[in-house]
Amino acid sequence: MIPFNDLRAQYLAIKSEIDAAVARTLDSGWYILGQEVAAFEQEFAAYLANPQPANGVEAPGATGELAPAALGCVAVNSGTDALQLALMACDVGQGDEVITVAHTAVATAAAISLTGATPIFVDVDPITYTMAPSALEMAITPRTKAIIPVHLYGHPAALQPILALARRHHLRVIEDCAQAHGARYQGQTLGTLGDLGCFSFYPTKNLGALGDGGAVVSHDRHLLDRVRLLREYGWTPQARYVSQVQGMNSRLDELQAAILRVKLHHLDEWNQTRRTLALHYGQSLPATVRKPVERSDSYHVYHLYVVQTPHRDKLRTRLQAAGIGTAIHYPVPIHQQPAYAPLANYSGPANALNETEHLAQTILSLPLHPMLTSDEIEQIAVAVATALAT
Repeated sequence: MIPFNDLRAQYLAIKSEIDAAVARTLDSGWYILGQEVAAFEQEFAAYLANPQPANGVEAPGATGELAPAALGCVAVNSGTDALQLALMACDVGQGDEVITVAHTAVATAAAISLTGATPIFVDVDPITYTMAPSALEMAITPRTKAIIPVHLYGHPAALQPILALARRHHLRVIEDCAQAHGARYQGQTLGTLGDLGCFSFYPTKNLGALGDGGAVVSHDRHLLDRVRLLREYGWTPQARYVSQVQGMNSRLDELQAAILRVKLHHLDEWNQTRRTLALHYGQSLPATVRKPVERSDSYHVYHLYVVQTPHRDKLRTRLQAAGIGTAIHYPVPIHQQPAYAPLANYSGPANALNETEHLAQTILSLPLHPMLTSDEIEQIAVAVATALAT
């Protein structure tokens, strides 16, 4: 059996570190918004602000220097909350529109809807599966307030044209980095290029807690202070229990922060392992499946390894019979789901989501995580070739 993921194996690999962090937190007697959260916020911001060269080679465009304005981080309860709070900090609400993609986890659209705004879906690039900049401008209306590009599967969206278009139309850009911890675009770590970057620490993520968690990062101190105010009922340290604005309860707990601090030290190593395994996949899988592509301006961290084949359902069934776990990310585009179907034609027929709908019928996620072995990659590749040969 080769499971799709193995979170227990990852825990066991660093068990002594995790257990010590948990014990330290329990012994502290402080479990919400304490020293562990504050330390994680500082450490995660520093990690994102100072990308390390890959394999000793400076990434294109990287300088190794701190950003002109210091990056800050606010830890929250989940990736969905991170997106919602980022939108609220940008004053997105009822009557506004936010442009994103339908080929993503529904959390992206849910966060928009939770603010009272309307998600507007544009198509994706057929190569990287991320937002197609060519589809973006035609979706902008006088009601558009923000753009949420999703760095899907660990590959960066094409941020340069997206940011240029956003500046021209005076729109906020909120990066959805839920699947892209440590990924880079033109040498800069994702989450640091838009107005705000949003992360999820769901257990399966490249940087995952042992429960829910999320974070918002930004160079804009005003926006970040706004997120911090909104995450806890609009309270300030000077006037606790007095709401300055209508906020919500979205706090990362101390235990999860302590665990994330441990895992953050291993993130680059785990990402490099994912890249090595992805390369092995690329060399071993048959030509009958379409494999992921990494743009030359990007550093892919392979949160998922997603292949394409017109025989997806047959392949998945046969791999399951061979004891190999797979998944489909995502089987139903958001605009075709019952909750969001009324919005499918909201921007008119010019926003046809042809690539998005095609992907939903042809993609399959194969096992890829840092605990996977090269031998298991070979077994999977042989099983894929066998499944598609008949």
